[in-house]
Order: sequence, then structure tokens, then C-alpha cells
Amino acid sequence: MKEEKHALTPNKWIDNYADYLYNFTISRVNNSDLAKDLVQEAFLAGLKSAKSFQGKATERTWLVSILKRKIIDHYRKTNSKKGQAEVRMNFYDDGENKGSWLEERVPQNWDNASENQIENEELRNQIEACINNLPEKYALVFRMKTVQEFETEEICKELDITSSNLWVMIHRARTQLRKCMEDNWFNN
Repeated sequence: MKEEKHALTPNKWIDNYADYLYNFTISRVNNSDLAKDLVQEAFLAGLKSAKSFQGKATERTWLVSILKRKIIDHYRKTNSKKGQAEVRMNFYDDGENKGSWLEERVPQNWDNASENQIENEELRNQIEACINNLPEKYALVFRMKTVQEFETEEICKELDITSSNLWVMIHRARTQLRKCMEDNWFNN
């Protein structure tokens, strides 16, 4: 079976991929201007390294991999002290509130879909506000691990931290996030 070779069409990148790459980035950096800048940097880096494109991946996959590196580089520049470790997403270790994620505590059987959508939007906004209130290095590691779904090894390598430090930082971030959500969402 012959492997399909993909080609680059840089003159179509903006039309074909700008929105996708922007949405990919904004969910990871939570800053519209920064997201736009990182996408532009990825396009520029793609143009500069077009000769190295082997056609094994699709054009979009290749651009996303460049963009991921740009996002990591951004965080690397903004954070000098790092941590390491992997922790499963548990805000509660025992009792009736035991769960793997905050959405588990949101009422699921509402009859009014628009109210449910508003509630979920408010929950998402509150979660984001709580993440933004974390110390910068905790927010960085938390986003990379739980939002961007980077592997532990990749985070440790990119941020030059040990896995045990990563575990500690993620645990502390989640503890602070749980407290923030309890204070600002669940107890309101």
C-alpha cells in the first residue's frame, strides 16, 4: 500500500486553518491577542520550515504541531520556576462529593436547555476565573496537563522540571481550584 504524500499550500493557510488554530490556541492561553500572535508565529515558522515538510502528516496536523511548540515556548518564557508531577483530576478524595471533575457536580437533568447552557457557560467562566487566580506556574502546569492534555514526560521536558515537582504543583493547583470553586460557585 502506497503512503499518501501531503503537500503544503501556504497561500490557503489563513482561509483553511486560521480559525481552527485560533480556537485551538485560545483554549490554551486564554488571551485573544496572544492567541492571534501565536497563530501568526506558527504560520511564519511553517513558512520558514516548509522545506522540511515531508508530507507524512496532513498540513493541518503539521501546523498544529508547530503551534503547540509556540505555545510551549510562550509558557517557557513566562515561567522560570517550574514543577512536576501527574495527578488525576480529583477535587475530593472521599465522601459524597468524590468525583473526577467539577462538571459532575452541576445538575444534569434540567428541563430548560437554554438555562442549562447559561449555567454551563457561567460554570466555565467561573472555572476559568479560578484558574486565572492560581499562581502563574500552577496555572501553566494545570492547563498543560488537564486542558491541553500534554503527557507528563513532555511537560517535564519542555519546562525542565521533575515529575515529582509536577505532581506537587498540580496537586496544589487543584486544591486551590477546589477552594475557589467552593467559595465562588458551589456555596452561592
